Amino acid sequence: MTDTRESLRVTADHVKGREPPPRIRRVYKTVSVGEEGGQHRLLLDGKSARTPLKLILETPHRPLMDAVAAEWDAQVEHIQPDRMPMTRLLATMLDRVAGHTDIVVAELLKHVHADLLCYRAGHPPALAQRQRAAWQPVLDWIKAAHGFELVPVEGVMPHAQAPDTVAAMEAAIRALGTGHLTAFQATAAASGSLALALALVHGRITAAQVFAAATLDEAFQIETWGDDPLARERRDGLERDIAAAGAFLGLIG
Repeated sequence: MTDTRESLRVTADHVKGREPPPRIRRVYKTVSVGEEGGQHRLLLDGKSARTPLKLILETPHRPLMDAVAAEWDAQVEHIQPDRMPMTRLLATMLDRVAGHTDIVVAELLKHVHADLLCYRAGHPPALAQRQRAAWQPVLDWIKAAHGFELVPVEGVMPHAQAPDTVAAMEAAIRALGTGHLTAFQATAAASGSLALALALVHGRITAAQVFAAATLDEAFQIETWGDDPLARERRDGLERDIAAAGAFLGLIG
């Protein structure tokens, strides 16, 4: 089975800031929010801030821009992108998602056959039971709300979903607005599941529930074998990424 979480992470590098950024000193003194043409803009010393691709950093959602401005105002000596999740997601939306829907959707659909929720453990029974309890309600909701079924299998051997299912998932993703698609992509990358991402953007589950479902297997193993610092650090990063996507959704309404 392809590891969706790892594969999608390539697509989401811009969202998640995985490449170590150069240390940039804070040279601006003031942070404010301006408005022009119904768009709220981040102003640094009165000048419009821009994305990595030099687009104006703006949004029609004032709560989101207020959160972005707070992130910039909280920077001290150097800019720390890992502490600016709303800025990263907004910049990603403007640079990589808006106007690039076909590319984003095509990349996401490569992983519909490797959805985490569709690969179940046969044993031990306790793990299989936990997976079904946490994962199956999401798949049942997708079937009821969106009219298509992601079929789970036992084991890790690759399993292809039906062509009609892939087409229906594509339609469900394309129906999302640009902001929701941005959060969907970030959530899918962190969780390894298009199903969990779809449930989050539609408000069916919370970001905390996405994280718990995405790390269910690891949590079970920790109960048996204990934890280690590297694994914990990785999970902490996933939790932050998923929480950021959930917060972004809340700010755009």
